[in-house]
Amino acid sequence: MDFKQLITFHRIVQAGSFNRAAQEMNYVQSTVTMQIQKLEAELGIQLIERGKGIRLTEAGRLFYSQSRDIVKNMEQLQSNLSDLKNGESGHIRLGVTEPTASYRLPGILKDFMVSFPKVKISVEVSSTPHLSEQVLRGELDFALCTAPSLGSELYFEPLFNEEFVVLVPEDHPLVHKTIIDLKDLQGHRLLITAATCPYRRKLEMALHEENITLDTMEIGSMTALKFYVESGLGIALVPGITVASVSKGTIARAISGHLVEMAFGILCTESAYPFQLASQKLYQHLKHALTATSSN
Repeated sequence: MDFKQLITFHRIVQAGSFNRAAQEMNYVQSTVTMQIQKLEAELGIQLIERGKGIRLTEAGRLFYSQSRDIVKNMEQLQSNLSDLKNGESGHIRLGVTEPTASYRLPGILKDFMVSFPKVKISVEVSSTPHLSEQVLRGELDFALCTAPSLGSELYFEPLFNEEFVVLVPEDHPLVHKTIIDLKDLQGHRLLITAATCPYRRKLEMALHEENITLDTMEIGSMTALKFYVESGLGIALVPGITVASVSKGTIARAISGHLVEMAFGILCTESAYPFQLASQKLYQHLKHALTATSSN
């Protein structure tokens, strides 16, 4: 049974005539008549009595009643597939690292979901190494993170450089300096993130190049660092966005040079780029929003 024949049958019943159904469907009447004839031939029973008007046979009434859910479900399926094809719906699995996960992404996703309410987005917050592995395994469609260090199958598009500042307690000896050099950190306890954190690795490389050895205290969360500084446990290099409004009892100072900057961008597999469907729309939205945000 052809679905077009089923749709035509329902349109005839709802319109009350072959002619009106043909007009609504933008068909010539002979096409509508032919489809009903084929439908009746396949079913082996008459559905519509022809005359000045139309009247359903008993078989026609039964067929119309029990096929309404089929038509409704098929029309919904066609609509859903059309939305998916046009990128108006779908499920996107997105990975993201801090601080973007907390400080940038919520507002960006809110704007996107106002424009595309049928798109479902799942957000995984983790480190770049973990997100890279998930992207490679197909568990995430793409990720927002720093440049990966593994897998030639990965494609990374940098969007901006994450800039860092030095956060110090308000009574700290370094408060009097407007711009702090890495060498100024010598002799002070530095709060650092976990060993797998790309930000920490970049900082350690910069310190090694300057031949600087520091007393350190590991704090597992990037977003938690400022609260440990507030408690007077040490100083920390943190992304500037996390201290747009500094915590009580802390002061942010610029750091000289560009040794502690991290490229941040969009990560996916080589085969996934360029994106398709809803992922392409989200990619364009994220790219525009993150590039604009970083330039402000």
